[in-house]
Amino acid sequence: MLRTTGLSKHFGGVYAVRDVGLAVGEGELRGIIGPNGAGKSTLFNLIAGHLRPDQGTIDLDGRPLGRLPAHGRAALGIAIVFQAARVFRGMTVRENVMVGAHAGTRAGFWTAALRLPRHSREERLIRDRADAALARVGLTGWAGRPAESLPLGQQRSLQLARALCGGPRLLLLDEPASGLRAAERRALADLIAELHRDGLTIMLVEHDVAMVTRLADRITVLDLGRVIADGTPERVRSDPRVVAAYLGEEARP
Repeated sequence: MLRTTGLSKHFGGVYAVRDVGLAVGEGELRGIIGPNGAGKSTLFNLIAGHLRPDQGTIDLDGRPLGRLPAHGRAALGIAIVFQAARVFRGMTVRENVMVGAHAGTRAGFWTAALRLPRHSREERLIRDRADAALARVGLTGWAGRPAESLPLGQQRSLQLARALCGGPRLLLLDEPASGLRAAERRALADLIAELHRDGLTIMLVEHDVAMVTRLADRITVLDLGRVIADGTPERVRSDPRVVAAYLGEEARP
């Protein structure tokens, strides 16, 4: 589904991502791991269209994304959940989630301004999708509350629900378990596994190596912006380069 070739991005004289090539199959759960500063979040922002590469290409289903902006990629089914909790203040939890379907809406400005039947039908559909997404992440009881009133764990769940509301084909999760309590991490891992079983293609950046190993079909390891290993979780955990760069001596058999 997704292929990057020779993907590079530098800031000043420092490469955040350098000559990264990877291929993610439809329905795959790909883990992306590496030490701090390895380029993981930069890679996700390049794929989602929030950054433009200095070199290289990104293809979705064989279609070059080129300079397609983030909202255009969202319309193609690429959704990203950022590491930092991001909510729209002054809006309810449900309204925050409904925003996730914006890229796929068809009613234009005048249709909405004049409250034409097409707009009303589309708004009801989006509301139903938002409620389904909230139910999936366990936030039904929070739907009418101000989004900023949610604790951190629930704000992370809100972001995931917002991404799911858009009906993504490729879901990018950037350290979704960061800062969560143990019970919340287990619930999140169970939800990610469920989404994977349903056939959603997922790329997961996470420092919890045990979590990634348990969930991922394949793992790509970045170090200083380069891919240093790629393969099954078992193969990656025993790769000497990965142990030296990231996992440490405790990962050795």
